[in-house]
Amino acid sequence: MAQRELKEAFVSNLNGTSLEEVALGLFLSPVCVVNRGLFLILYYQAKGNLPLPHPLFSHLLLDFCALIVPLVLSCTVLSSVLHQVAVSLTFFSACVFCYICCGCPKNTVSAFLQSHVEFNQVPFVTLFRVFVNVKTAISILAVDFSVFPRRYAKTETYGTGVMDFGVGAFIFANALVCPEARRRNISGSKMSRVAKQLLSVWPLVALGMGRLVSVKMTSYHEHVTEYGVHWNFFFTLAIVRVMASVLLVVLPTSLLWIFALLISGFYQFTLETSGLKAFIIHNTDREKDFLHANKEGLFSIFGYVAIYLSGVQIGLYVMQPRANVREWLRTLVSLLLGSFALYAALHACQTLVEPVSRRLANFPFYLWSVAQSLFFLSCLGLVDIILLFSKRASGCHFVPSSWNLYKKHYDGDKKSGEIGRLCLIQAVSRNQLLFFLLANVMTGLTNSVVDTINCSTFFSLCILLLYMFINCFVIYVLHFYGITVKFW
Repeated sequence: MAQRELKEAFVSNLNGTSLEEVALGLFLSPVCVVNRGLFLILYYQAKGNLPLPHPLFSHLLLDFCALIVPLVLSCTVLSSVLHQVAVSLTFFSACVFCYICCGCPKNTVSAFLQSHVEFNQVPFVTLFRVFVNVKTAISILAVDFSVFPRRYAKTETYGTGVMDFGVGAFIFANALVCPEARRRNISGSKMSRVAKQLLSVWPLVALGMGRLVSVKMTSYHEHVTEYGVHWNFFFTLAIVRVMASVLLVVLPTSLLWIFALLISGFYQFTLETSGLKAFIIHNTDREKDFLHANKEGLFSIFGYVAIYLSGVQIGLYVMQPRANVREWLRTLVSLLLGSFALYAALHACQTLVEPVSRRLANFPFYLWSVAQSLFFLSCLGLVDIILLFSKRASGCHFVPSSWNLYKKHYDGDKKSGEIGRLCLIQAVSRNQLLFFLLANVMTGLTNSVVDTINCSTFFSLCILLLYMFINCFVIYVLHFYGITVKFW
């Protein structure tokens, strides 16, 4: 077989892993955030000051080792002992947290729950979007190496792989911070608002065209049953944005979750009662017309629009101002309960209807994507609460990408801004689309010069870590100098 055919076969006909393993892998990111934050607090307690010595390089190295390296290892050489890794890191975090807070007065918790937090942003939403992007960047290259378990890759038709969730989570993450979710006042008529959205997606269309042309010209390997012959994820992002914007103009925002269920439910009904499902899965006549060539990409849009509308609804709920920590805890519990309810509905659907299918973007896939996103979001929110309590107990208020207690007269803004310039999370958040684009370009370059399938475990890890370090370093330097790359 030719190299291209080998690589296509390497990522084809896969069945995924369990829901529990996907959730466990996601749980590692919040634990890594806690460990990194607690390390900074311990350093502050020992030295009485932040940032670290040689801050430009030391903070990059800290964030890379604490936030990126564990994620790379967990989906490669440590994937077989993922439970032990999660338990060990959680136990370590718990020990450090107890050490920091051991001297707190008895009434600290009750006073903390009544404390007010700064509401210039919601840090756990930023964390969600950043880690979805980071995990996507890791996976799109790692999947071409044999050290990456095949069960984590995208499934052929049915199943739940880590990369399957990444697609739904990427849509959900974009919806969380769209103008409608942030309650931004959008001037002009309804038609002008739709026109603005049409204009705003041109970079995605351009990137989609660029990927299409580059893949065809270089004979780069592609999994046709993923999106189709000409379609790719950039086109899906653009179309979903436009379609959702049209719906958001006419639908009441308080009932978006109902309409999301209706759209996904009706699409599932159509799959079951017509020949659409058989057409998408079994029809192999790709040369007949554009619809036949790109059936997966075109019909899956209905499922992704439903996920997007649900993301907007959750964004509206999460972005509401809240008076104190207790109210934020109630919000996180609500998100977690919503996640459990959707998991229960997913179990019923998989039993009575059909399994999850990213290829179809069916109703179970919609339920799974939203349920898993809510679980991940609530875990990251709990991390923010833990770090906020640790900062209060230690007197250290300089942990970036986390909440601060509200103070009328606070003179630490300059110091917080300085630490923020050295934060890899904020760097990725600042240039998310560029980070995603850079990861795609680096993935293509790596595949063109490295025989990924036959690499040894050690060499594969070295390549993956170097690839992620280059991506992070470029974004980090841009952020340090205050550069936002936005060409639209």
